[in-house]
Amino acid sequence: MKRLASNLVGAVIEAWQEVRIHKTRVMLSLIGVAVAVCAITTVVGLGGVAQQATVESNERSGGRPASLYLSASMGDGSAPTEMPEIWRTALERYKIDYASRVVNTQQTVQFADGAVPVQTIGVDPPYGTMHRITLEEGSWFTDDDQTRLAPAVLINSIFWDRLGRPDLATHPTTTLLGEGSTTAVVTGVYAALSYETEPAMYMLADALTAITPVVTDPNSQFGPPSYELWVPVDISEQLVTVLQRDVQGALGTDAFVQVNRQDFAAFQDGDPYLSLKLTVGAIAGLVLLLGALGLVNIALVTLKQRIREIGIRRSFGATAGRVFFAVMMESVVATVVAGIVGVIAAVLIVESPFVEDFISQGQVTDFPPFPVEAAVLGLVCATAVGALAGLVPALVAVRVKVIDAIRY
Repeated sequence: MKRLASNLVGAVIEAWQEVRIHKTRVMLSLIGVAVAVCAITTVVGLGGVAQQATVESNERSGGRPASLYLSASMGDGSAPTEMPEIWRTALERYKIDYASRVVNTQQTVQFADGAVPVQTIGVDPPYGTMHRITLEEGSWFTDDDQTRLAPAVLINSIFWDRLGRPDLATHPTTTLLGEGSTTAVVTGVYAALSYETEPAMYMLADALTAITPVVTDPNSQFGPPSYELWVPVDISEQLVTVLQRDVQGALGTDAFVQVNRQDFAAFQDGDPYLSLKLTVGAIAGLVLLLGALGLVNIALVTLKQRIREIGIRRSFGATAGRVFFAVMMESVVATVVAGIVGVIAAVLIVESPFVEDFISQGQVTDFPPFPVEAAVLGLVCATAVGALAGLVPALVAVRVKVIDAIRY
């Protein structure tokens, strides 16, 4: 075992010395290898950031895995009056910490240029965490907002522009019109989605239903509230079954109850960036192949200059295996060094704030660390290229006859 280790260390040291002697030729041939390794590693690393952006974007719309959706209505489409108590009982029974009512309606808001109906969503405080909602200004709802005399509202950037973008530190207000006017305090601003062109806002569900009671008219544009829960993925299917059973049993056969999982992870299989990774990976593989061919040429030229040296070593007892391994390790050591340079360059590129902002487009709040598998993949590719590039010269070195090599 010690002899094997010493032979390995000796071969690596010898290979490194040869690389240093022919460093100019080796460096030129390794540029392509380093660039290809950098490309492969960068693609995998940026793929992780892009995938996280997609995941977070989907979680903003459908909730985090696993998000359950529950709706209940009577046969005529009206909201069951017993539902608030059934909801509270279910949360306590199954110890669910992240849950929210969702009430969709409209509120008429008085702007300087007139009254406008604004899409309004009533939610509970956990909704912000469940849907990864990030704010440009201010903060998400807290439990303290439940006790405000003037209800708190979170508005989108279009709404904020209509108000003249006031400083939230001044506690700006907006007037909600209805049977009686209500003054609401703006406590936060979130970015409008790309397809949104009109003002919109969030309110706490209790505050909203106090202004606009839960709709019981089945002919109304807005139906009963729905309910969302964020639960562990491994028990989500079981909870779907038991919630369906419990709510249906409590409301009776005249009610229509629907419970299902709504987050993106329940419908998406595979990697959405797989085709891009494969395409760039194929291009990088071609560059690696060209770099390997250049290494083969350099190694063969170098080998011709070392034929006499190899013959002398063989005459003093060096085995064919030792010569084979030493020649091949020259290419492996060189490409590993190139691979390390390529991986370092990839890390600097992926971790660059400019690149992160460009890839994420402001949609990532939890940037993933640089994937270890990307660095390992780059080094494995570099090692494999070095082994392949050194195989042909190593075979040539082994087949050289000792007497011919000494006379060379």
